[in-house]
Amino acid sequence: MDNLSRTLMLAGIVIFLLGAAIFVVNKFGLPLGRLPGDIRIEGQNGSFYFPVTTSILVSVVLSLVLNLIGRFFNK
Repeated sequence: MDNLSRTLMLAGIVIFLLGAAIFVVNKFGLPLGRLPGDIRIEGQNGSFYFPVTTSILVSVVLSLVLNLIGRFFNK
């Protein structure tokens, strides 16, 4: 049960930090989703959008944050 409570607290912290990061990104007007390298194809019948660069950037940041959190809890 102790492991479950620790996991739930960690998940809550991660969700809070993710929400705070989204708030900061919107407040400062950072162009996540509109970075160079994001693919956008628009045609007459529809459109296709895949944020390649944004996905890589978010993945790197989340990897660093989760690695730091993991090292903090393993001490």
